[in-house]
Amino acid sequence: MQRIGVFICWCGSNIGGVVDVPAVAREAAKFHGVVYSAEYKYMCSEPGQEMIVSAIKEHRLTGVVVASCSPTLHEITFRKNIARAGLNPYMLEMANIREQCSWVHQHEPEKATQKAIELVRRAVAKAGKLEPLFESAIPVTKRALIIGGGIAGIQAALDIADAGNEVIIVEREPTIGGKMVLLDKTFPTLDCSACISTPKMVSAAQHPNIKIYTYAEVEEVKGYIGNFSVVVKQKARSVNSKCTGCGICWAKCPTKNIPNEFDLGMSMRKAIYVPFPQAVPNRPVIDRERCRQFVKGKCGVCQKFCPTGAIDYEQGDEFVTENVGAILAATGYDLIDWTKIYGEYGYGKYPDVVTGLHFERMVNASGPTGGKILRPSDGEQPKTVVFVKCVGSRDEAKGREYCSRACCMYTAKHAHQVLEKIPGSQVVIFYIDVRCAGKAYEEFYLKTLHEGAIYTRGRVSKIYPEGNHLIVKGADTLLGRPVEVVADMVVLATAMIPSAGSADVARTVGFTVDKDGFFQEAHPKLRPVETNTGGVFLAGACQGPKDIPDTVAQASGAAAKIIGLLSHSEIAGEPTIARVNEAICSGCLACQGICPYRAIEPKEIVERLPGKQVTRVVASVNSGLCQGCGACTVACRPGALNLKGFTNEQLLSEVDALCQ
Repeated sequence: MQRIGVFICWCGSNIGGVVDVPAVAREAAKFHGVVYSAEYKYMCSEPGQEMIVSAIKEHRLTGVVVASCSPTLHEITFRKNIARAGLNPYMLEMANIREQCSWVHQHEPEKATQKAIELVRRAVAKAGKLEPLFESAIPVTKRALIIGGGIAGIQAALDIADAGNEVIIVEREPTIGGKMVLLDKTFPTLDCSACISTPKMVSAAQHPNIKIYTYAEVEEVKGYIGNFSVVVKQKARSVNSKCTGCGICWAKCPTKNIPNEFDLGMSMRKAIYVPFPQAVPNRPVIDRERCRQFVKGKCGVCQKFCPTGAIDYEQGDEFVTENVGAILAATGYDLIDWTKIYGEYGYGKYPDVVTGLHFERMVNASGPTGGKILRPSDGEQPKTVVFVKCVGSRDEAKGREYCSRACCMYTAKHAHQVLEKIPGSQVVIFYIDVRCAGKAYEEFYLKTLHEGAIYTRGRVSKIYPEGNHLIVKGADTLLGRPVEVVADMVVLATAMIPSAGSADVARTVGFTVDKDGFFQEAHPKLRPVETNTGGVFLAGACQGPKDIPDTVAQASGAAAKIIGLLSHSEIAGEPTIARVNEAICSGCLACQGICPYRAIEPKEIVERLPGKQVTRVVASVNSGLCQGCGACTVACRPGALNLKGFTNEQLLSEVDALCQ
């Protein structure tokens, strides 16, 4: 028979201010199997934990119930605590009497107390059915794979590699660098973006522990924490490793006037090209959809002039398998396509209505205008520039309801750049709110105000051309009157959205996305860089809109987690996983399709029947992949699947206790 101890926490006034904690403790002492019951102000504190340890030893407890806050917050704390007393850490059951009692029934203390008693009764009933569980040992491959070669991926790769671990970066573009290399300057310090990012790109390329696949994608991921097998598809560049980057091939290429993706279509490139001069690797790629050799079957100019024989038209895609212990997703963001949803702004028909990223390329010294702010329509310098914030952000009707976080600050930076580069210019900024949450952000915003930027609180209702100008109509909601501005150029601060193909990455690796398509973290406060899939981590704007400082900080945080994981030769596997009763498993594998972690596989077993042996298929759970969600147990028709720590018998005992 179990000897159960019950410990009721006041959580200061969080629980004790509503629930009659001493009454709950007195009532719990009467429950079947309970030999000790106590209450304390802060059970998670050191004195509270020592009280539990002492009681376990003194009263020879075989099971412990802690009634306090959510298990999400302190279940691991109390498991470690009872393990110190020599008890199996999984002989613990928690009753959540904070979130489920005191917080939701704060105006009904008597009912909250009664509910707390019932929840403790339920926990005691389950504690009487608990069985010791034991963690398994999983070997760890001391290598990490990073999907995405932007600033988040590069920073994390450098941190992990500096700790002595091998790192593999997989980037789908022909170069690493991501969005940051597109920018001119970074707020609030106005540092040259390329001066910060390109040295890091070079450091990653030259680091002996970092291997980089560019123009490549992750094709398949198998395995589990510590032991992932990743198939990388290396797309054919048509230029092999003999290339020295001399540039003769793209200088001689006769196919011109292809919109340059790096300049967002504001300049042209050749069919064989390097995205930008500081690209890493500085090796060109052939655009096979536009190259004459591939489209018409005749040309070969680049191959003819290449001095090293690096041009290889026959090169095909290659598939490489890499074994790693951890995966970091850092796939970045895209901007919402406003041209499809904002008809009032012209659906992209007006050339002088551009996005903030177009403005970045325009104002960049290496951009299409050489750093001069010029109207795309006629190349003239604009005298009045209107900025419109929250285009696609905080707009439930047409865009996304979330805030894109970086728009307020980069719009202030753009306003500063216009006023600095164009003497006598006028800047009008339409905004909903100005959000400057960051070190020195508010000061930078005020500086822009003092320089002469005109902030108008309100949305823009319509933009239309009139002669050589754009008419911007909106409303000043502070003054309560309509506003009309005759502008030469309009810059839209468009919303950040998950990068194209990010959902495929999540599906391939095996983790979840949130309602907006961003990668879902395991817990927004306690596990912000982890996913619910063991060994898979997140960094940067793939998790949600972020600016560069937050992205770099999160990347280093994720790197620290991965370094911690790779520092072990073996890790403990979570024992609260599904198990199969092979004797009654019918082998239907309905559980396999419902498992979100792909942890169930078919397995053949041999059974001895009278006079013969029979081979049949049953379900088998991969203990490394299973996350203990329990979805399979619901799908199992014969009831062969059970979840350790949440068995059918344990759950039914809870139901019986509540129905008394």
